[in-house]
Amino acid sequence: MNERFRDVSPEDAELQPILSGLFGEYAARYDDYFSRHTEVELTEWYLPPQGLFIVLERDGAIIATGAYKPYDAQTAEIKRIWTDRALRQQGLAGRVVQELERRARLAGYRHIYLTTGFRQPEAVKLYLSQGYTPQFDPSRDPEEYARPPFDGKLRFIKTLLHAALRQTA
Repeated sequence: MNERFRDVSPEDAELQPILSGLFGEYAARYDDYFSRHTEVELTEWYLPPQGLFIVLERDGAIIATGAYKPYDAQTAEIKRIWTDRALRQQGLAGRVVQELERRARLAGYRHIYLTTGFRQPEAVKLYLSQGYTPQFDPSRDPEEYARPPFDGKLRFIKTLLHAALRQTA
């Protein structure tokens, strides 16, 4: 079994069925809840040097994806975390997040920002397990975040530790 990360463009034809499936999963969970908050995303946001889109391949087949784009000059925003449905609960999404963090750190980012939806408890669990700090109260019923004054997005942040910052004087 051979696994490797590979950089891709979000417009690559091989990604289109995967991204369509991902957005289909969102639609199944949320119906049209987020359609009123549609964001325009430009492909170039996900291309080096400011962004990145990666796939994790196993024996040449894409089994997981993830990306980051600039949120601000110091912060990357993680997006498009997806794992093949048949391979979930095996730690693949965590590996993708860790690789994105590593690459964001190399690109000069100091922080990571991300959001997930209020009906994605597995994503909340993933981000908490990866050391992200929730910007909401995880003890509340997540459905509460779907009602005003909230927008349905559960926000997380994480500071990336750079090697120079870990050294003591």
